[in-house]
Amino acid sequence: MPLPRIGLKRGSVTLPTLTLRLSLSTPLTSADLQRFISEHRLEAEILHLAEHTPTVPEAARVLAVEPEQIIKSLVFVIDDEPLLVINNGLAKVDRRQVADRLGVGRKKVKFASAEHALSITGYVVGSMPPFGHRLKLRTLLDPAITTWDMVYGGGGDLDAMLRLTVAELLRVTQAEVIEVSERFKNN
Repeated sequence: MPLPRIGLKRGSVTLPTLTLRLSLSTPLTSADLQRFISEHRLEAEILHLAEHTPTVPEAARVLAVEPEQIIKSLVFVIDDEPLLVINNGLAKVDRRQVADRLGVGRKKVKFASAEHALSITGYVVGSMPPFGHRLKLRTLLDPAITTWDMVYGGGGDLDAMLRLTVAELLRVTQAEVIEVSERFKNN
């Protein structure tokens, strides 16, 4: 028996194709992240905030923590291969250090656009957690993060933050700990 077809203006597509397209274009949310946390029995908690915190200082203020405890998960693309870099929220990533680690030229390390990051991870930029993405990503983590017991990152929604220990972050992401922050430059 043929699959049901859904009529569109320019032809039709099968139901499974339509479902696949919708699921890949629909962003993941804190509910998806919570499902990942529960399924993998992670020691992590999603905190739903009463206000939007678009900057690291604002997030730190609302959470009553140090700004250095806020982490950001950034997607880069190197020769069409995605890479996740987890850095202290206040620091900038030094692409030269990332390039040196990967054995490529600095110009090959490109910051993914918001749309590309969404297509790779499933999460909207500004809400991106360090794990639970559509694809398992190779991950680099700045050592400054390891000086804290507890850190806070994107919680899957713009008004949510993820709280977890650094030990759990390292366990789940299997991140390579390398200096990626500009503050480590020797000038």
